[in-house]
Amino acid sequence: MSQPQITLIAGPTASGKSRLAMEMAARTGAVILNADSQQLYADLRVLSARPSVADEAEAEHRLYGVADAAEAWSVGRWSRAIMPVLDELADAGRPALLVGGTGLYFTALIKGLADIPDVPDAVRNGLETAFETEGEAAFRRRLAELDPAAATRIEQGDRQRLIRARAVAEHTSRALSDWTADTTPLLAPGSWTGLVVEPDRATLYANCDLRVGLMVEQGALEEVRALVTRGLSPDLPAMKAVGVREFAVHLAGETTLDQAIDATRQSTRNYAKRQLTWFRNQTPGWKRYPGVG
Repeated sequence: MSQPQITLIAGPTASGKSRLAMEMAARTGAVILNADSQQLYADLRVLSARPSVADEAEAEHRLYGVADAAEAWSVGRWSRAIMPVLDELADAGRPALLVGGTGLYFTALIKGLADIPDVPDAVRNGLETAFETEGEAAFRRRLAELDPAAATRIEQGDRQRLIRARAVAEHTSRALSDWTADTTPLLAPGSWTGLVVEPDRATLYANCDLRVGLMVEQGALEEVRALVTRGLSPDLPAMKAVGVREFAVHLAGETTLDQAIDATRQSTRNYAKRQLTWFRNQTPGWKRYPGVG
């Protein structure tokens, strides 16, 4: 099936991606599609800085607020949800703007997504123990026998990725590097263009700090209180959103509101920094846009 005219708009939180998308949609009539893992959740309108009700009325938005916080959406589930929408838009001849800060979503689109079998908890737990008893050097030497490329690629001290690579290799009898190399892009080459909204770091951090203050005014505490009341697992993606833990601690009476705001601002800046680094490393050929405030 033919692909619509697709623009991928990536970048860190608080960089101005949504505003840019609104401007582009106003000029072109494009539909704005969500490519942010937190803006999927209906329970996180404020904390994820989801487009406002007014913005959603002005331009058509899809896949925003479609999941409940009790659900755990993966990149695979998002991919399966986004592709039928793109097919629909292609049939209608309408352009699409995919907007977000979740790097793995963009990777799935332009490089493909490996269909790696789930690793049983027993295997993973056994390797957690092995890492502790063997130490990183010996653990890495064993990984090098199973997956030389992963052992070379994974940085020193990255325990999580070392265990993940060895768990996949031992459980599937196939190297994680081979799984990830065996992928097909979801978007056809030449069907899309990519740009990264990348303000200078001082501006980005100032925007992050301002955004947290606005979130408190717009009801962030009430949003977190509603999540905490549900007693959801802290391992769910929605419960790991920046601000949930920080404001939950305040609501439990363990910190002041000012302390919670400061902690959320720091977490937001740290998150934005990681996103900046990811997009600089993974999308070097994409156009850069300085941001829109």
